[in-house]
Amino acid sequence: MITKPKGTKDIYGIEAKRWQYVSKVIDDIMEKYNYTFIRVPVFESSELFHRSVGDASDIVTKETYDFTDRGGRKMTLRPEGTAGVVRCYIENKMYGLSSQPVKLYYNMPMYRYERPQAGRYREFTQFGYEVIGSDDPLSDAEVISLAVNIYKALGLKEIKVNINSLGDDKSRNNYREALVKHFKPHINELCSDCKERLEKNPLRILDCKVDQDKDVMKSAPKTIDYLNEESKERFEKVKEYLSVMGVNFEVDPKVVRGLDYYNHTVFEIEAKIEGFGAQNVIGGGGRYNALVEELDGPKTPAIGFASGLDRLMLALEMEEVELPINDKVDLFLLYVSDDEKKYAAYLLNDLRKSGFIVETDYLNRSLKAGFKQADRLNSRFIIVLNDEDLKKNEVRIKNTKTKEEDVISVDALIYYLEENINDLYDMDLNIDNYDHKDAD
Repeated sequence: MITKPKGTKDIYGIEAKRWQYVSKVIDDIMEKYNYTFIRVPVFESSELFHRSVGDASDIVTKETYDFTDRGGRKMTLRPEGTAGVVRCYIENKMYGLSSQPVKLYYNMPMYRYERPQAGRYREFTQFGYEVIGSDDPLSDAEVISLAVNIYKALGLKEIKVNINSLGDDKSRNNYREALVKHFKPHINELCSDCKERLEKNPLRILDCKVDQDKDVMKSAPKTIDYLNEESKERFEKVKEYLSVMGVNFEVDPKVVRGLDYYNHTVFEIEAKIEGFGAQNVIGGGGRYNALVEELDGPKTPAIGFASGLDRLMLALEMEEVELPINDKVDLFLLYVSDDEKKYAAYLLNDLRKSGFIVETDYLNRSLKAGFKQADRLNSRFIIVLNDEDLKKNEVRIKNTKTKEEDVISVDALIYYLEENINDLYDMDLNIDNYDHKDAD
């Protein structure tokens, strides 16, 4: 038997409906913030990710899926979304659009060759968004608050926002030198990865999970202490705007993010859920004012955010958030004779075009088995087509919740379903609300 590759998963059934619901909530909220959807290729030139993410990052050195195509070109399956979005922004000259900044969002599969664990896969889905063309601290605060609002809309209650500032290029370089000076005498105390990071990307040492509890890590210099006055003032404005927006946050000097292109504001959002694990970050991002220019575009400030959907779904599950998933069928059609089956085919098509979720039997089962199938599908109504009723242009429809049965004209069926299904939806909502209150 052929099985799925390690680090991947199948999504189907009720879980697929949960994913669709979460994606729909994201789509609706992004529309309110005036972001437009973007889709970029699943593979790009390897140079794109090596130049943007940085050769010293773990993503490039250990985790990318690289291959050479039949034309001899070096390609990479996208490990993150920002680089492809920025490449698209430059290639399509979006910087020339009259409406600035450009606000884009995506929801796409990504690929990283890392050790699979709970909520983390080698093929994973990531949603994210970018604001390209604004250096206003208000855009930093809006990007952070938008993520918080998405998580709250989905039902997560215990979320924590951690923010930090890397400062401008001068501040970041000064801090980098201070880190190298601090860690160099303790090089033998660090793990093998951190030894490599010391010269190439010392900020990544602060994100190490192996050495995080060592004294040398706890005594490391803090980014805040190396910010120049301009960077300090900018960070203060970001914090002021977050406070005005009602976003609770903590300044955490350990938040540095792992990619080379970040400067100024960086942030992470945690799900504070018991048993979720020490690595409870579900999303993060930051400002990257140099990336567009680094990828051969004009000098353009930008900021973005990304969240792993697999990790988010796990957080919703562990916090026992009940998503309002519709797992019911509006109507199940049953028949016996060939003529009844032909009419069922007509009625199925007509009712579906009218917006109803309608099913029937495709296995030529008995009526008894058909009723069981309707029950398994949680059908709200059942119609057993009958030649005698159809001659009178009528059908018998049964409410599976109340067990009541009505005989109505076929011409009135759509109106009947519209009125009565809305009543059943309201009953379902009332039951759900009662259950939640009772659980509290």
